[in-house]
Amino acid sequence: QVQLVESGGGSVQFGGSLRLSCAASGSIFSVDPMGWYRQAPGKERELVATITSNGITNYADSDKGRFTISRDNAKNTVYLQMNSLKPEDTAVYYCNAVVKATIATTWRRYWGQGTQVTVSS
Repeated sequence: QVQLVESGGGSVQFGGSLRLSCAASGSIFSVDPMGWYRQAPGKERELVATITSNGITNYADSDKGRFTISRDNAKNTVYLQMNSLKPEDTAVYYCNAVVKATIATTWRRYWGQGTQVTVSS
C-alpha cells in the first residue's frame, strides 16, 4: 500500500509564495523519480517539475526561476517552493512518484489526491 500524501496548498495574492510537500509512505523499496504536475480548469494535466534521487531536475519553461523542486531521500518526500506566484499558476497540483514496492518486481507510477493552489490578482 503505497500512498502519496500532499500538503501546503492554499490561496495567495499575486506575488506570494507557497511550499508544497508530498511524502510517499507504505511498503517502499525505492522511489525515483518524484515530481509535481498541475491541472487548471479546462486544461490537460501538465508537468511542473521533476527530480531524481541524484538531484537532477527538470522544470516547465513557465516556472523556471520561480519554482524550486527538492527532495529528502531519507523521508521519501518531495517539495515544491513556489515564489512570485501568478494567477495563471492557479490549478490543482498533483504529486507524482515512480515507486518500487517491497513486494513488487516492477516500478509503478503513483499519484497524490491533488491540492488546490489559487492565486488572486
